[in-house]
Amino acid sequence: MDPRPDENPTDHVKRLLHEAFDSQIPNFASYNLVAGTGIAGSGGLKVIGYRRQPAELVLAPITSSDLSASEAAITINNTNVVQLALLNDGGYEVATSTGRVFRFAIPDTPSIDVHVDDAVSVGAVIDQEIDARDFADFMDHFMNTIEGTESFV
Repeated sequence: MDPRPDENPTDHVKRLLHEAFDSQIPNFASYNLVAGTGIAGSGGLKVIGYRRQPAELVLAPITSSDLSASEAAITINNTNVVQLALLNDGGYEVATSTGRVFRFAIPDTPSIDVHVDDAVSVGAVIDQEIDARDFADFMDHFMNTIEGTESFV
């Protein structure tokens, strides 16, 4: 029996990423989603949900082998954010009042593999160029709200 998924590999990977996020967030439909890659100590794949009203990020770390949630999603908003920064390499750093620091990038076309079983992996390149630009606009807005130059609503 062939263990490979019946659907297009890109659709399969996107579905698994959505499921990992959606299973943790009760109002998941109110967020835009992007795939983020962790850098500098907070490594690993993340599904990042974001919304403008109220301005909020949800970071959902993902197990790279099967694209399931690797730990509980972390909500970041005006009640717990300590720092938001655009890094020199184009990535972002987000720090919370609990001491968690996340560094991640939002690539235009992340390449993501999922292991179906010990012998089969499915790989996909996700085109999220438009979403990556929208996320960058959101982060500008979010940083401005934290600095007090824009309203949270």
